[in-house]
Amino acid sequence: MKISLCMIVKDEEATLKRCLDSAKELADEIVIADTGSEDATKEIARAYTPLVYDFAWRDDFSAARNFSLGKATGDYLLWLDADDVLCPAEGDFSALREMLARDLPDMVRCPYDVAFDGAGNAVYSYLRERLFRREAGFRFAGRVHECVVPCGKICSFPLHVRHLGSEKERGARNLDIYRRQIAEEGALSPRDLFYYGRELYYHRLYAEAVAVLGEFLDGDGWYVNKIEACKIFSRCRLAQGDGEGSLAALFRSFLYGPPRASVCCEAGARFKAQKKYAEAAFWYESAMRCVSHVEEGDFDEPLCRTLTPLLELTCCYFALGDEAGALRAHRRAEELAPDHPSVRFNRSFFRGRGAL
Repeated sequence: MKISLCMIVKDEEATLKRCLDSAKELADEIVIADTGSEDATKEIARAYTPLVYDFAWRDDFSAARNFSLGKATGDYLLWLDADDVLCPAEGDFSALREMLARDLPDMVRCPYDVAFDGAGNAVYSYLRERLFRREAGFRFAGRVHECVVPCGKICSFPLHVRHLGSEKERGARNLDIYRRQIAEEGALSPRDLFYYGRELYYHRLYAEAVAVLGEFLDGDGWYVNKIEACKIFSRCRLAQGDGEGSLAALFRSFLYGPPRASVCCEAGARFKAQKKYAEAAFWYESAMRCVSHVEEGDFDEPLCRTLTPLLELTCCYFALGDEAGALRAHRRAEELAPDHPSVRFNRSFFRGRGAL
């Protein structure tokens, strides 16, 4: 069972070695498409593989990725970015190889960890299509935030990919690509509308983001993206000073699926900011009753089901005069994260009151 690692890179001398070191024991073949590096990226790549190719960049991530896939010869194709690292389950990759040989999936989804706490634990993750059977002919689509449409026999496997990031400046690259695409092609697909709206939000272009995300929400689109779009829409409205509109956007997410813990926590935060502690407590309590939807493709924030609402409930209950309830919430938070800064602060606070 031959596995090919396929990558696209540009000016990644700071991170490429770290990535390739993490994957070299899994990859039987490494294919790297360089889209115009001016640093030592290609020299680093050639220390791991002779299959380093130049690809003329044309503002299309899918085109570059598909070029790299086309150069691979493995039974399965694995893709990574240079600022990612692989974290094999049980310390090696044997279980993954055994699963591939046994189940012969067309596609394998793996957890993609993209945000971490101070101890290095993942606090924001989602499943991403990570390996493809080469003969199935999968190809990436989308100029930005490219993806492979899931189909065929799909398996999930706990091979975590950690997105460690880099200090490389990206500026408005993605936003510029979307604007160029609109100029050349006109209307965007529903998926591109969602990601374009998110890019506008990241650049604090709130009025434009509201218009684009509103168009996405009013049209066709994947329900998981619609739930996430409601959260972003809500943040835009809040930044514009529209508190009621911000809450309405969060509540709109309930049209597309069961309440998500992250949505409930954001609703709680809106009410807490208004000192409506009873309402805030309701939503934080609701967050703790929510379940994970990561298998559906959600952008998962597990702390929104546990530590985050407990910390907030400690404050809300105390503000409502329920010191016993506040202490119970604190103790539950302490069991989960005794060294968290907020837990330590609350511990000192309750000790000062003689409650501990």
